[in-house]
Amino acid sequence: MAVLAWLLIPLFAAVGAAIWGGWASRDRTTGDVAELAGYARFRDAMEKVRPDAEPAAPARPAESLEARDPVDAVESVEPV
Repeated sequence: MAVLAWLLIPLFAAVGAAIWGGWASRDRTTGDVAELAGYARFRDAMEKVRPDAEPAAPARPAESLEARDPVDAVESVEPV
């Protein structure tokens, strides 16, 4: 009987591996159409301009984006 038990362990492992292999290789593309449609709606909503919206602030000039000394940047921060 002990021999039968030792033969059943690899059999169960093989069945489990086959089930897992089938599950891992399943087709997962069913939700892509809905997700892509939702993304297209999101993109369309982001491109719309609201009539009551204020115009965006102009970008900062390039000279204000120059690298500063990190020590000066830390010292210029006000404590909370």
